[in-house]
Amino acid sequence: MKKQLLIAIILLAAFITAEAQKTDTARVLVHYKFSYMRDTTDRAHPYTENMVLYVGKNAGAYRSYDGIVYNAQFKKAFAEAAASSPDGRPMINRRHAGSFTEYYQFPNEQKLFTKDQLMINSYLIDGPMPAIDWKISADTATFGGLHCQKAIGHFKGRDYTVWFCPDLPVHTGPWKLNGLPGVIVDAHDAKNEVVFKFDGVEKAVPAQPGTGTTAADAPPILQGLDDDLNLIGTPPRTIKTTQKEFDKLKTTMEKDPEAFAQAVMAGNRADGVKMDNIRVRKGPAPRGPVINNPMELPEKK
Repeated sequence: MKKQLLIAIILLAAFITAEAQKTDTARVLVHYKFSYMRDTTDRAHPYTENMVLYVGKNAGAYRSYDGIVYNAQFKKAFAEAAASSPDGRPMINRRHAGSFTEYYQFPNEQKLFTKDQLMINSYLIDGPMPAIDWKISADTATFGGLHCQKAIGHFKGRDYTVWFCPDLPVHTGPWKLNGLPGVIVDAHDAKNEVVFKFDGVEKAVPAQPGTGTTAADAPPILQGLDDDLNLIGTPPRTIKTTQKEFDKLKTTMEKDPEAFAQAVMAGNRADGVKMDNIRVRKGPAPRGPVINNPMELPEKK
C-alpha cells in the first residue's frame, strides 16, 4: 500500500512541472570559498565547497562550482568513451560532485526558487525572497578590484557581516542572502561557522555555438550537461513542489531507498523518460554527515 501511494505521488508530481520564469543572462560570475561548521564536535573539519554566483541584470543563480567543473570533465570523458564504444553508449559511471542544491533569486519579483534533487529527479521549491533588515555601514573595502561597502544583518538565527558592491547593482548574493543595493561578494556569521569568502570575479563567457539543452534521445546520464548556465530562469526538467512535500519525500527515501528508487523509476517510465544507465542502490541509505549546527537556526525567544 505504501509503495502504491508513493508511486501515485511521484506519477502526479511528474506532470506538475514548474512554470517558466522570465530568463535573465549572467554578466559576471562571483566565486566563493564556502565553509560551514555543520558538526560542532569536529571543528577541525568544516564542510567546504567552491561555489559560484551567476549575476545577471536582474537576477542571480548560486550553485556548486565544483559540480560545474566535474560535469565538464565527465562530458569530455563520456565523449571519448562513446567514440570507442560499438553503440556509442558506453557504460560509464557518473558520480556526484558538489552540492545538489541551487538557489535562483529574482529580486524584482521577490521570488526565490530552490532546486534540489532526490535520486534522479530534480525538484523546484517556489518561495518568497527572505527579508533581511540590513544596517549599512560607512566602512569600505576592495575585493578583487570591486569597491565594496559593509553591512550587518540578522538572518535565520545568525548575525551576518557582509560586503556588497554598489557597482554591481543587483540585490542578490550567495545562498539566500539578498536585499542590499549591490551584489554580496563576501559574508560570514558572527562565529565564522557559515562563511562565503570572496574567491574572485570574472566576466561571464557566452556559451559556444551549438550548445543548449541535451538532445531528448541522449542517455539520462548526460541530461543537463549541455545547459547554458548563463541563462538564469526557472531550471528545466524540474518537478514543482513545496518544501513540506519535498521534506516528506526525502524522509521516505531515507527510510527505504530501494522502494523509493523503484517508485521513481516507475513514475519516470510512465512519463516517457528513458531509464538506461540507472542503477538502484539496495539496502539502507548511506549514513549522512553529522549536522548538529543547522545553517538556519531557530530564533531565540
